[in-house]
Amino acid sequence: MRSSFGELRRPGVLRQDVLASLVVFLVALPLCVGVAVASGVPAELGLLTGIVGGLVVGFLPGSTLQVSGPAAGLTVLVFEAVQEFGLGLLGAIVLLTGVLQILLGLLRCGRWFRAISVSVVQGMLAGIGLVLIFGQLYTMAAARQPRSGPDKILGLPGLAVDVVAGPGAATAAALGLGTIAVLVLWPRMPASVRVVPAPLAAVALATLVSVVFRLDVAPVTVRGLLDGIQPPGPGELAELGGLAVLGTVVAFTLIASAESLFSAAAVDRMHTGPRTHYDKELVAQGVGNSLCGLLGALPMTAVIVRSSANVRAGARTSLSRILHGVWLALFAVLLPAAIGVIPLAALAGVLVHAGCKLVPVKEIAPLVRRDRGEALILVVTAVAVVVTNLFEGVVLGLVLAVAKCAWDTSHVQIDLRELADGRLVLTLAGHATFLRLPRTLETLEALPKDRPVELDLRGVHHLDVACQTALEGWALRHHAAGGGPVRLVTGDTGPDMPFGDGLATLGAIDSPSRNSHSRGASIIAPGATRDEGTRK
Repeated sequence: MRSSFGELRRPGVLRQDVLASLVVFLVALPLCVGVAVASGVPAELGLLTGIVGGLVVGFLPGSTLQVSGPAAGLTVLVFEAVQEFGLGLLGAIVLLTGVLQILLGLLRCGRWFRAISVSVVQGMLAGIGLVLIFGQLYTMAAARQPRSGPDKILGLPGLAVDVVAGPGAATAAALGLGTIAVLVLWPRMPASVRVVPAPLAAVALATLVSVVFRLDVAPVTVRGLLDGIQPPGPGELAELGGLAVLGTVVAFTLIASAESLFSAAAVDRMHTGPRTHYDKELVAQGVGNSLCGLLGALPMTAVIVRSSANVRAGARTSLSRILHGVWLALFAVLLPAAIGVIPLAALAGVLVHAGCKLVPVKEIAPLVRRDRGEALILVVTAVAVVVTNLFEGVVLGLVLAVAKCAWDTSHVQIDLRELADGRLVLTLAGHATFLRLPRTLETLEALPKDRPVELDLRGVHHLDVACQTALEGWALRHHAAGGGPVRLVTGDTGPDMPFGDGLATLGAIDSPSRNSHSRGASIIAPGATRDEGTRK
C-alpha cells in the first residue's frame, strides 16, 4: 500500500486521481441504484455496497485500479435469492460468501479461478444479460416481471399489447427507450460532451424530462442510508445450514470470485502499473462481502465498467477508488431526495443496455469458425441460465467443458499396414482412453483372424486401464481363433514380447505408455523397415 500511495508524491498524480474518482462516482451512482432495484431490494442497499467497495476494499491489497461494488452479473441470482428466502436472509448469505472467499484466498485458490473455461464464462454472462434484458423490459413498461426466465420470455407478447393499449405503460416504455437511445448515441457525441459519463447523462436527461413534463411514471423508492442497514440476526444465521441456502452461497462465491478475478485480468491489460495479486484480491473481495453481509447489503464483485472508467480517467493509485466511495457516501447522506426523483423506467433502460453488452454477439461468429464445440458450450450455458437458474446453468457449462476437454485430449491415431511376409502391423499413437475404445475395438475386430498381428504402442502417450483390458481380451481371442499370439512392440530396439498367452500382459501394456511418454515417441510411418530389420 505504501508503494501504491508513494506515487502521490509525483507531480500531478494526486490531481489525476481525484478527477478519476469523480468520473468513477458518476458512473457508479446510477449503476448502484439500478442494480439494487433490479435485484428487488431497496436502492440504498446498492449504495451501501458501493461505499464498502470504495472505503474498505479500496484500501486492501490485490488490484490497484480495480473498482468494486454491486454488479449486474449477480442481479439475477440476488433476485432469485430474495424471492425464495426473503430480504432478511440475504445479509447472512452474503456474509458467509465473504467468509468463504477469505478462506479461498488464504488457501491460495485465487489462481484456480482463472482456469475456468472462457466459453463457460461468456455463456454465463450472456445468460445473465438475457435474463436481465427480459426482466427489465417489464420494469420499463411499469409491469411486474415474472419470476422464471421462460415465463419472462413467454410474457413478452402480452407485455407488448399492454404497452400499446395502456398510456401509462407506453409513457414508461418511451422513457426507458429514450434512455437506451442516449446510451447508444453518447459515444458519438463530441469529446467535450462525453466528459459526463453516459449512464449519468442518460438517467439525468430522463429524470429531467419526467420532472418537466410531469410524467406519470414510478420513481425510485428510497429511505435514509442508515435506515437501510439491517444486520442479520441469530435466526437468519441459523438458517444458513439449509441445503438450498448453502447452494446459493456456493453460487454467490463462485460467480462473484470468478467475475472479480476475470475483471482483474482484463484491467491488468489496460494499464502498465502493478499487476493484480489474485489471492490477495480474493481476500479483499471476501472482506468486502463479509462487511456487506453484516450491513444487510448487496453482494459485491469487481466491476469492469467502473474499473475501465477508472483506468481511462488516468487513475494511478488506489486513492481514486477510495475517494469514489467517499463521494457515494456524501451523496447518499446529503442528497437522498435526489435519488427519489429518478424514474424506474430510466434505470431499467440502463440495465437493459448493460444486459445487451453482456451478450457476446460479436465473439460468437469467430468462435464458431475457430471451435464449434466451444461455441456450443457458450450457447448451451446461456440457454441453461435462462431456462433454469444461474447456478445450474454454470454447472452444466462446466460439465460440458470438462467433457469436451476429455474428448479433445483422447485422440488416438490408428494405422494398419501389411508387410511383405503377410504380417499385419497395427500402430496406435496418441492418448488411448475409454472414450476412443469403440473405434479402436472396431478396427481390431475387423482384422483377419488367421493372420499374424503385431501391435506397435511406441506412439501411445497414455493408455488407461479400460484400453489395457480391452486389448488383452482381443489378443486372447485373436490367438484362440488361430491367428497366433499377438506380438507387442514396446521400444525402438527392445525385443518383441508375446502378447496373447495371458502371461504378464498387463505389465507389457503398461510399460510402453510410460516409456513412450518419456521418449516422446511418434507415429510409425507406413512402410518403415526398421521394425522388420530389428525383428530379423
